Amino acid sequence: MKIIQITDTHLVLDRGEMHGVNPYARLYACVEDIAVNHADAELCVITGDLAHKGELSAYGDLAKILARLPIPYQLMVGNHDHRENLLTTFPDTPTDENGFIQSIIDLDAGRLIFLDTVVSGEKFGGFCQQRADWLTAQLKSSDGRAVYLFLHHPPFKIGMPNVDNMRLLQGDDLLADTIAPFSNIEHMFFGHVHRPTAGSWHGISFSSFRGTAHQCALRLEKTPHLVRSHEPPAYGVIFLNAHSTVVHYHDFLDYTAFVADSVAS
Repeated sequence: MKIIQITDTHLVLDRGEMHGVNPYARLYACVEDIAVNHADAELCVITGDLAHKGELSAYGDLAKILARLPIPYQLMVGNHDHRENLLTTFPDTPTDENGFIQSIIDLDAGRLIFLDTVVSGEKFGGFCQQRADWLTAQLKSSDGRAVYLFLHHPPFKIGMPNVDNMRLLQGDDLLADTIAPFSNIEHMFFGHVHRPTAGSWHGISFSSFRGTAHQCALRLEKTPHLVRSHEPPAYGVIFLNAHSTVVHYHDFLDYTAFVADSVAS
């Protein structure tokens, strides 16, 4: 089963530029690439920071772009988003009984769980008892089927101090304790870091992707400001199988491979 992950689209007012790139143009190109190459995917998950300042008009632009997507999509909330404006533009976005933008989708490959890790007004993320109770209920009702968790904030340090200061800081231990009794969590997917990463946390594999807007430069030392970069935007092509989770990092604006293939032939 194939799914797509897009993250950190950061659309701004009037389809303008930010940090030297145009988020609208990049996301448009991303959706066009998916439409051409991955229209057979089951689902596209967009893991937060949809609009840079959460404006209604930015979400309106997002809706226009996503109308070109030939597959269903699932929107998640990030620290740059505004829950009420997001829900105004996308009223079918599911919420839980406490108003958090989180839900589940059951597919043949297993259960996908989408967590809301936003702390209103903060860049860092949080996981509270209400969210823990909700997640526990979803894990219990999965009946042992494979589970895949999607979050905006990573709940652990990735070795980049400026990014680690904005990770899931409130409730990271609570999240670890909540998932510890369950052995059927196969993988965690997150956004927020604007970088390709992979590894494991408490025995659960994880991955993240570069955003479709700007990126965070690989700085392993603390710097006065977060260093942004113009590395290529990317999205994830993910295969969920009975015995494996395969993640491809696709730099959709990099045509180097196509040029090399043409020359070789």
